[in-house]
Amino acid sequence: MDIQFTPAEVAYREEVRAFLRDRLPADIAARGRQGKRFNKEDQVTWMRLLNERGWLAASWPVEFGGTGWGAVEKHIFEEECAAFGAPWVVPFGVNMVAPVIIKFGTPQQQARFLPRILSSEDWWCQGYSEPGAGSDLAAVKTRAVRDGDHYVVNGQKTWTTLAHYADWIFCLVRTDPEAQQQRGISFLLIDMKTPGITVRPIITLDGEHEVNEVFFDNVRVPVENLVGEENKGWTCAKYLLTHERTSIAGIGQAKQMLRRLKHIASQEQRDGLPLIDDIQLRMQIVELEIQLMAIEMSNLRIVAAARDGGVPGTESSFLKIKGSEIRQAITYLMSKVLGPYAMPFVEEELGYGKQADLYRDYSTTPASQYLDMRKTSVYGGSNEIQKNIIAKMILEL
Repeated sequence: MDIQFTPAEVAYREEVRAFLRDRLPADIAARGRQGKRFNKEDQVTWMRLLNERGWLAASWPVEFGGTGWGAVEKHIFEEECAAFGAPWVVPFGVNMVAPVIIKFGTPQQQARFLPRILSSEDWWCQGYSEPGAGSDLAAVKTRAVRDGDHYVVNGQKTWTTLAHYADWIFCLVRTDPEAQQQRGISFLLIDMKTPGITVRPIITLDGEHEVNEVFFDNVRVPVENLVGEENKGWTCAKYLLTHERTSIAGIGQAKQMLRRLKHIASQEQRDGLPLIDDIQLRMQIVELEIQLMAIEMSNLRIVAAARDGGVPGTESSFLKIKGSEIRQAITYLMSKVLGPYAMPFVEEELGYGKQADLYRDYSTTPASQYLDMRKTSVYGGSNEIQKNIIAKMILEL
């Protein structure tokens, strides 16, 4: 299998770089390169710029307003965006629910929802996980009972990312409690303004409000908001998750994080010498870089296969596991390099000096980044679950 980029793909990479240089706002790019968090305004600004260029809906067919890109083009685009410090494209609308609506939705649903996703008028969140159903999504208990031309929804979702901003939520709900677990689940689109919905924040270890609990108390949802057939929502869920786990490896982000780590290690000194000259630290960085190169090659093999008509399968679990482990390891090394300056702090008490300036220049909160990366081995299906999938599907254990 040929994993080399074609001349056309190399030219396309240069086109992406030119666009990023010309259109990515400098203040947003600076925050990205420094590892700072983007706010909603940053993300909306960037997604609208991408939409103007016709590059927002990377995974959509052209007839629905998509780019028509293959897996290789999407890989190149994501890598270059990470290198330039661009915000992540919030995936729940564009990259998650939209492909499901395109594949399984009605023409009326496509006409209603897709244009507003492209324009960023509607923000979406994902209603999958529950207190007793995380990686084991077949155990969802949120009920949807048919009542005329509505479903009445009761239950709870948790770890719902950006639900406090969302206009809509796509949910897995149980419509037949007597059926085998996967066969009794349906895929519903729910307006977050509907009476009976309560969003409660969850403050994570890094002190941020990114995830939430969402409660449904007799929420009435029109039957027309059912995607696909009743009790067959598991098909939609599997379709979404396989592609999510391929992109969740975060290779572009990891490469950008590693560049930042090496730069800081070359600037920070101990006993008059740059930390990068410490042989043990250099070995740890080199080992991480080798691992990152290996997972990048694996990812290229997968996207090359996709270019030839293949579909990501169990190998997406490998990418998810290793991608999360590498990013966690990078933030751990960053905390070692920064030493006490990696600790949480009250900014007014930090003081001034070279180390303080270096700290501010390259990361708002290294401790926050370290804590934030702990979640990457849990969301999108925990790494333990991914190992079970590999054991079952590949090793036949």
